Amino acid sequence: MLTWPSDTRIYLALRPVDMRKSFDSLSAAVMEVLERDPLSGHLFLFRGKGGDKLKALYWDRNGLVIWYKRLEKGRFKWPQRTQPSLEITPQELSLLLDGIYFTKLKRLPLFHAQAAL
Repeated sequence: MLTWPSDTRIYLALRPVDMRKSFDSLSAAVMEVLERDPLSGHLFLFRGKGGDKLKALYWDRNGLVIWYKRLEKGRFKWPQRTQPSLEITPQELSLLLDGIYFTKLKRLPLFHAQAAL
């Protein structure tokens, strides 16, 4: 399991990218398409056009890291949205990596102590 600091945010690039891209090209996509800083310490996820490959770009203390996953069967379920990116939670990332379409799941409403009184 991959771990990173608790304040790390996770962004999905919603449009497919060329999986031949590496550090510099993915960093440029983070800056131009997602309008984020690739050296921020946040995690940026990209999916290939076929949907079976995923790359993650992450700044780790003193350099960029790329994780690459290829599914042998099936495709990553990617949200269909009009914006260029979507922020997800670590739990949603775990579901995504396990092949579960997390956007179809229903969450229970959050409990607020003020509302209960």
